[in-house]
Amino acid sequence: MANRTFTLVQARELLPVIEGLLRGVQEKKQRIEEIDQKFQEVNSRILLHGGLLVDIAPFAKLRAERDKLAEGIKDAVSEVGAMGVQIKDLDTGLLDFPCVVDGEVILLCWKMGEETITHWHTPAEGFAGRKVVDARIANAGRRGRGKSIH
Repeated sequence: MANRTFTLVQARELLPVIEGLLRGVQEKKQRIEEIDQKFQEVNSRILLHGGLLVDIAPFAKLRAERDKLAEGIKDAVSEVGAMGVQIKDLDTGLLDFPCVVDGEVILLCWKMGEETITHWHTPAEGFAGRKVVDARIANAGRRGRGKSIH
């Protein structure tokens, strides 16, 4: 993962790109769950009947689709991480953007469905410790853009 920090403005500017990637991941994940359900149903039918003749061609296609979807998820997650954004929960679309305020790293926090980034928390507090962004947070790092954490 990149050791990048963001100002509030930078994080908000990047949000539409990240949100698009997250939506794609969630769609892929949902399709994987549908495919897994089909495999589970076939497995159950086979077990209940003591075996069945199954045309494996459609299932081979589903398996290939599932593998491609999983690879797409992995690539999107890697891309988000390479940008320096921390994915905390794929299912809810919970993200953290590291930000330096008064020499300390805090996390600008966003969850899918929120219009923009309006909350932050310390690394120790996590989501439960979210606070509303105030002027101190909003103005942090405005002179230096995208510094690295060392």
